[in-house]
Amino acid sequence: MESTIIGEFDTRRGAELAVEHVVQECGVPRSDVFVQPAGAANTVGTRPAGSDAKAEPAPEGHQKLEAPIEVSVDFHGDTPDKIAAVLKGAGAKTVRTK
Repeated sequence: MESTIIGEFDTRRGAELAVEHVVQECGVPRSDVFVQPAGAANTVGTRPAGSDAKAEPAPEGHQKLEAPIEVSVDFHGDTPDKIAAVLKGAGAKTVRTK
């Protein structure tokens, strides 16, 4: 059975971590994992993290913190539970199957 599992992340860092874990822990080919904005906005998430976060208190105005980031995984199997758990473990605020 083929399906797509989608996790939404507040940070680009969380999305990238999720991709790593899905590939390494679940054995999903990297070519079956996609990262994109959840909406039409070009965004790095809804809050700064990792290299996007600065040491100073207020982030600079050039960051596009307009919408969550979506990680979608094309899954060919019977049990998507492990992939969903990995996405949640990496910080997905929501996980759904399409």
